[in-house]
Amino acid sequence: MNVKAITLVLVVGLTAGPASGQGSAGQGFAGLGAEVEGFDMPRPGPFDFPADHGPHPAFRIEWWYVTANLTAADGTEYGAQWTLFRSAFAPYEAEGWASPQVWLGHAALTSGTRHLAAEKLARGGIGQAGVTAVPFEAWIDDWRLGERMVARGEGFAYDLALRATGPIVAQGDGGYSVKSAAGQASRYYSQPFYAASGEIVLDGERIPVTGTAWMDREWSSQPLAADQTGWDWFSLSFDDGARLMGFRLRGAEDFVSATWIKPDGRPEPQPPGALRLTPLRRATVAGRAVPVEWRLELPAKGLDITTRALNDQAWNALSVPYWEGPIRAEGSHPGHGYLEMTGYGGGIR
Repeated sequence: MNVKAITLVLVVGLTAGPASGQGSAGQGFAGLGAEVEGFDMPRPGPFDFPADHGPHPAFRIEWWYVTANLTAADGTEYGAQWTLFRSAFAPYEAEGWASPQVWLGHAALTSGTRHLAAEKLARGGIGQAGVTAVPFEAWIDDWRLGERMVARGEGFAYDLALRATGPIVAQGDGGYSVKSAAGQASRYYSQPFYAASGEIVLDGERIPVTGTAWMDREWSSQPLAADQTGWDWFSLSFDDGARLMGFRLRGAEDFVSATWIKPDGRPEPQPPGALRLTPLRRATVAGRAVPVEWRLELPAKGLDITTRALNDQAWNALSVPYWEGPIRAEGSHPGHGYLEMTGYGGGIR
């Protein structure tokens, strides 16, 4: 489900309590369960395209997020991540330095033996970062997302063309994605049908790659419940053309949600708890015990798979550290995808 705007909430201090990845009592992970005033709250209803591809400054947090599973000509697998977060001190937009909007970018490149990540922070209103809906383009400094996905950091870079091969998919109830039994929610849609091709650069070596990519869009003002301490989020593309988005928000009682996506793009939201997520193996990552191998079961779809990380050490050691990396699925529905995990002992570095 990828509520990735946690990073901005922490970095710019929008939470009411201490800026800690573990959150504080009554505020949820990183303060994302804290109550807010003045900002809009998500409501059910249809999306407004193309406007919804652009920013929603009346909401506190928002992100544009792409992950790509890539393969070189020799069969070597790689993963690439590109994320732009928007967060707000106040629920409006303004020009120049009067803008209350703050932007953060994350980029990463993963192989079986290497994981490299970088970040950029920018103010709104001065052209350093932003998003246009038509034509769609998101940017922060020289990082770009549109028809191409471009970023670079120390030791890595990528320049990938993205081509949609299927429709946009509304997550949850027509795009209204509930995150807790208490009803916290976000607006959430995905584009899980991208073909990707281009070039990565790893330690100076230029490598042509092809593969698939998945984009998530989400915005909210209070997406978590006060007791939720982190999440495990999966996006999976199966060899038969189906897709699965699923997440577990960990709290006093875990909240699990999933959407089964048919090969033609039609979403089938699953009842809460229908997807079973079981950690099978943990690895020591940056001094933390992180589950890097999982069993996923969705009996209604005959799904029973094991996912394994391409690289156990896919740790984004950024302002807010978290695990994010490509995975492979084996079992009833072989395929590939991405896994993001937060709350495993990580706060502001």
